[in-house]
Parts: sequence; C-alpha cells; structure tokens
Amino acid sequence: MLPITLNPQMIRVGLAGAGDGLARRAALLADAGVNAVSVAVESSDAALHCLSVLFVAGLEREVSADLARRARAGGVLVNVEDIPELCDFHMPAVVRRGALMLTASTGGRAPGLARRLREWLQKHFGPEWDEHLQALGIARESWRADGLAPEEVSRRTRNMVEKKGWLS
Repeated sequence: MLPITLNPQMIRVGLAGAGDGLARRAALLADAGVNAVSVAVESSDAALHCLSVLFVAGLEREVSADLARRARAGGVLVNVEDIPELCDFHMPAVVRRGALMLTASTGGRAPGLARRLREWLQKHFGPEWDEHLQALGIARESWRADGLAPEEVSRRTRNMVEKKGWLS
C-alpha cells in the first residue's frame, strides 16, 4: 500500500453509481471537500479519460467492471465499492478534526477492523484537535519565517505537543 493524500483542488474526481452506495460515496467526497463530477454509465471514453480518479458504487458488477476498464485505459485511478479486485486503491476509515485527518486502513482485507480503529480514534482525538492544529500551524509559520531549519521546526513542534500534554 502507498498512502497518499490528494489535493481536491488539483484533481478531477468522477462519481458513478446508484442507490445507497452512491449516497455513501457522495457524502465521503463532500466531507473531503471534493466536488465530484457525475458520471453516467454510458459516458464516452473521452469523458472518463479527463478524470484523475473515478469512484463507482451501487452498480452491478459487470457495469462496474466495464466502467473501471474504460477509465483505467485512460490512466484514471478507480475505486469500486466492495469489489477489491476492481480497485486501484482502497479508502481508509477517516476521522476529521478540521484540517487534521487521521486514517486507518487494512488494504481492503478487514474493513470492520478499520471501522473499529476509526471509532477508537474518534474517541481519543476530539474536536479540540482542530484548535491544537491551528496553534501548531501558527507556531510553525513563525518558526519558518524566522529561518529555522526543518529539523529545528520539527523539534519545536514535538516540544510544543509535549509541553501542552496533548498526547498524554
């Protein structure tokens, strides 16, 4: 697995599907700040190939496989909900606290465990972490403006977290 975080402003995301699966993926993408393009099953290959990422959910396997094959032929990364063998990537369980994003992934092998880990993270990282991150971000900007080396910025970040007792 290769964990990455994509900037939603720099990619074009498509969403194809129906029913509850489509609604779940649409909500996940909206929570991430992604304005997904609606993709019809009968979309042309050219329309698919202008995407960076395609999410497919709630469609029959054959339809999903055809969409995935056609999109992938244009270099598009594909995720088909609940059909791991059709996926180029898996979605982690996510906890968001403002700009702080904590994830747990099992590479699609045990989604129930990832869900349980998300619940644990939600309990241990409350809404106050948005404020913690904002404070750290302001401090980091100041340290960098002072010309401190990355190693020193990292050391000061660690010290601030320790001093405040945020992980105690």
